[in-house]
Amino acid sequence: MTRRPLCALLLSFTFIVSTSAPAQEVQERTIKFGHLNNPDHPVSLGVKRFAERLAAKSGGKLIVKEFPSSTLGNEMQQQSALQGGVQEMSAPATTSLAGIVKEFGLVDFPFALANHEQADALLDGPFGQALIAKLPEKGLVALGYWDLGFRNVTNSKRPITRPEDLDGLKLRVIPNPVFLDTFRAFHANPVPMAFGELYGALESKAVDGQENPFAVILSNKFFEVQKYVSATNHVYAANILLVSKRFWDKLSPTEQKMMNEAADETRAYQRQVSRAAALKAVGELQAQGMLFNELSPAEQRRMAQVAKPVTDRLAASYDPAMVKLYNDELTRLRK
Repeated sequence: MTRRPLCALLLSFTFIVSTSAPAQEVQERTIKFGHLNNPDHPVSLGVKRFAERLAAKSGGKLIVKEFPSSTLGNEMQQQSALQGGVQEMSAPATTSLAGIVKEFGLVDFPFALANHEQADALLDGPFGQALIAKLPEKGLVALGYWDLGFRNVTNSKRPITRPEDLDGLKLRVIPNPVFLDTFRAFHANPVPMAFGELYGALESKAVDGQENPFAVILSNKFFEVQKYVSATNHVYAANILLVSKRFWDKLSPTEQKMMNEAADETRAYQRQVSRAAALKAVGELQAQGMLFNELSPAEQRRMAQVAKPVTDRLAASYDPAMVKLYNDELTRLRK
């Protein structure tokens, strides 16, 4: 038997390892990133910043192509496209995920969060990460949370200064049990409707009003078809940065790392521009002729009391471990 030199054996072993290891290089890829908002909205600004960071990290190989303004469909259609691998990314409101992970409804509980600091800590902490961990089995991967803002009511009938002012108003709401049941508790007439249909419904008076963050109200020119904007601040709304799991699983670890880093580097910027836009939007809505009013702390507390039986009932239908984590985190944040 001929004995091969040790160096030859080592070279042979190194060759086998190097050729059998998965390729880690970054491939040229185009990422379709769809969302509902207009190109001047903070979500769109976040997409653009994410695209810049990802292109810089990948040497221009990972290219994000933005599709704003519901170009690729409504939230449910885009969610299905991600699950099917037809679309690579989206940034919907977390609300839209309650249909596949029920506990995302906890994020929409009214009057739970007092400020942005509490919201960021809740979503970036154990509770928000536990929700994210439930998504891969549904065909989605999440890279973190963006800011959409506190939601406020607009309508064409009257200012909202107390819970009773919602009585009888026909309001478009997100097709989600938390929103539907909360506004029913206020004796409003909530109408579930896709966002893309909303402006036309307001214009035709098919609905009296709607509820959204100030920046969304301004960007979509609801001031053209609504008279009153009331700072109800009833729910904090977040967007979630989603990736198709089918697409994610095709990426090398290097590419996945670049995606995560680009998302991490974009988050603080997106939140900052979103919150600045909300402050600016109030003045611009008034300049466009909308009548703005705030609710007193006492009336907000009354609204919270009306909503509490709704959230208590819904919480009882969720995973008890997630509800406990949510409540424990809120208790910690409120100290």
